[in-house]
Amino acid sequence: MIYEDYYIFTPGPVKMPKEVLEIGAKQTPYFRNSKFSEVTFECERALLKLVNAPKGSRVIFLTASGTAGMEAVVMNLLNKDDNALVVNGGGFGERFVKICKTHKIPHKEFKVVNSNLTNIEVEAPKGEYNSLIVNAHETSVGHLYDLNAMGKYCAKNDMLYIVDAISMLVTDPLDMQTSGIDVVIASSQKGLALPPGLSMVILSPKALDRVRDINSLYFNFKDYLDNGERGQTPYTPAVTIMLQLEARLKQIERLGGVDATIKNAKEVAEYFRESIKDLPLKPYTPYMPNAMTTLTPTDGKSAMDIVNDLEERYKVMVCPNGGELRDKIFRVSHMGDMTKEYTDVLINALYDYYNIERVK
Repeated sequence: MIYEDYYIFTPGPVKMPKEVLEIGAKQTPYFRNSKFSEVTFECERALLKLVNAPKGSRVIFLTASGTAGMEAVVMNLLNKDDNALVVNGGGFGERFVKICKTHKIPHKEFKVVNSNLTNIEVEAPKGEYNSLIVNAHETSVGHLYDLNAMGKYCAKNDMLYIVDAISMLVTDPLDMQTSGIDVVIASSQKGLALPPGLSMVILSPKALDRVRDINSLYFNFKDYLDNGERGQTPYTPAVTIMLQLEARLKQIERLGGVDATIKNAKEVAEYFRESIKDLPLKPYTPYMPNAMTTLTPTDGKSAMDIVNDLEERYKVMVCPNGGELRDKIFRVSHMGDMTKEYTDVLINALYDYYNIERVK
């Protein structure tokens, strides 16, 4: 099987737990029955608890990638009478900008460089905006924003607060009530450590009030909310991934809850960063999440060459970047079923690659 014996440090898909993998090997069951409705209800309950969603919040399950969740939120909650402030700090912020343009949503592109938006009140462009859209972790460069500061900004200005948490959920703190978040967008293949193909949208009561009739069959949230009352989706769900999600959420609870999962990601990230200090690599941003480390070579090597060499020589997969950053940075994931021992494989490969003795 392709890449079966490789070590994976890419930010999606990520290393999956054994019990999740075992479910994926089983026959997919029929789903239009009460048994599967119970699975859906359990996943919704656990996800709402995971993010400390306000009472009355709901979850929508889409058989689609994370980008579909991003687009569906814009389609269902915003219209031509809105004016959105869209944070663009990289490739995924740019994707939100494109989504707003595609659906003709009035918006202001807020380009962010070298800031975690702790001072968003000062940094944000002046204007009358009724919503803020942000990728909490701009995965293209490994940059994490201050969710609490943005939440205070939204509360002060009575803005709908839409957060793409796809690449930081369960690895970095996220609390809908503490941060005043109205919408959380999640996806299966990142911190939740499942196969790609399932997108989840968590809507607070404030966001639910904004759901409107739209000209779409597949992405109409009203249809999903109606079907969700009976634990179903209007169209075929990602049945096996839903079963894996149920198991993964139970695993997180069994291992000490989301705080313990975040603590593990933090410890692994710090271990990796400390262990490579003797190598000609430096952090790309001072605002890195627990989920990922973004590195820049300091010896003139091409980041893309490092990525390719690690794969070809050591069967270790890290993540390249594209565009103008192609040769400047590469990314290392700490998401999923990650341990210090597993991370040692990458660390040792990097030391061998640079022909430097690792001192522990």
